[in-house]
Amino acid sequence: MLLEDDIEKLEVPVQGELSLCEADKNQEPCEGMLFDSEEAARAFYDDYAGRMGFVTRVLSSRKSERDGTIISRGLGCRGESENHKNESIMVQKKNKGREGCMAMILVKREKPGNWVVRKFDEKDKRIQELTAELRVKKRLSAAYREQLLALMKDVDGHNEHISTKVQLVQASVWHARCIN
Repeated sequence: MLLEDDIEKLEVPVQGELSLCEADKNQEPCEGMLFDSEEAARAFYDDYAGRMGFVTRVLSSRKSERDGTIISRGLGCRGESENHKNESIMVQKKNKGREGCMAMILVKREKPGNWVVRKFDEKDKRIQELTAELRVKKRLSAAYREQLLALMKDVDGHNEHISTKVQLVQASVWHARCIN
């Protein structure tokens, strides 16, 4: 359930107008997410990147052959943000901060003028992480199942042993009654 406090309106100036995009300010970008402009999408992704500890850069742009306007934009990781860097490691090579950062988003302009997220690589990374975690949980579950089955087998063995003893006691009592 989203509370009003969790909703942020991204207002970005677009050629003298304001573009609005309502989004959960803690939401992770996802494929199919709509924005009123490329600038609104970029502002949202920049905010997300700031929360995740990296700064964005333009990876790619595609222009319309008809009018030369931008029709798609790829944004990705430029490296750690200044406020996340260790003070002693401030001087790094330009590309050093990009190593291992695979964050990327692709937004495309739709026919009615909306911009839509068409690709978000962090999602794929999260799916891979969850799949690996699921594999570990399945192995644990299988191990627990084996232990539980072994325990149940022991309990069944003890039940059979107790049943045999109870039958022997009953037979002894019955035999003793018959003799008396």
